[in-house]
Amino acid sequence: MSAVPSANADQHASLEARLARYPAQQSSLASQRVVSYREAGHTGNDALPLVLLHGIGSGAASWVQQFDALGATRRVLAWDAPGYGASTPVAAHSPVAQDYAAVLKEWLDALGIERCVLVGHSLGAIIAGAFAAAHPQRLAGLLLLSPAGGYGAASAEVREAKRDQRLVMLSELGPQGLAEKRSANMLSAHASDEARAWVRWNMSRVIPHGYAQATHLLANADLAGDLARYEGRVDVVVGAADTITTPEACEKIALAARVRLQVVPRAGHAGYIEEPAAYTAIIDTFSRASGAQPSQRGAIE
Repeated sequence: MSAVPSANADQHASLEARLARYPAQQSSLASQRVVSYREAGHTGNDALPLVLLHGIGSGAASWVQQFDALGATRRVLAWDAPGYGASTPVAAHSPVAQDYAAVLKEWLDALGIERCVLVGHSLGAIIAGAFAAAHPQRLAGLLLLSPAGGYGAASAEVREAKRDQRLVMLSELGPQGLAEKRSANMLSAHASDEARAWVRWNMSRVIPHGYAQATHLLANADLAGDLARYEGRVDVVVGAADTITTPEACEKIALAARVRLQVVPRAGHAGYIEEPAAYTAIIDTFSRASGAQPSQRGAIE
């Protein structure tokens, strides 16, 4: 029994050492707010920048395996969403997706990124969809991984119940408790011990206020509605073993986006962490296609 904590400590040390190659940075925005982020690759590369948006229980550090693989061919950036890491929270107590999308635009402006490929995982897909609907000219492609659809189109009773359930859980467990109790749900039965340790590590570092605001965002959002207004290139991907945003739920998002759903075998909700080779290949292929033919989309024929 005593070997388990030691093994976890070794895994954490290895992951943190790997992450140290991509230190946290901060952008000061004109609105007197800060966005923290991590970056790989070089600004001088001709390839379009790749911007990665994490989910509700995660952060910029979760994308380290994609930094390792994709940073050699293009500039890769992952933010800590408002209220995560050192990023300033949004002002609204009960924010909507556009509140976060506005910060994303300001951050990209500060970095001098006029056009990019945008990837959103889970709650990050909600922010990505709102940004795409508001600023389609800024995107060469929109890739949604296990997207959360939000409950904005549901009844007030459903929205309040979903919101309050998660807020109570946060209050009772705190970030460390969330990580211990909820991180396993993010992965399939096939996930490695290292993947499990990495999901726990990221989830344990969420900030309660930022997580609470993101919970309101989830209750207020309607990703399908935003995608119906976006005419650019888009793809939707889900893990076959995702029990949080299930393939059935993601099929509805794909239909709203007018594309075929891509299903990755042996992957759960945090597929890009537990099956990094498969997801990195998907992201790379999509990014290359978006750069070559930015005006086209993979619509259902």
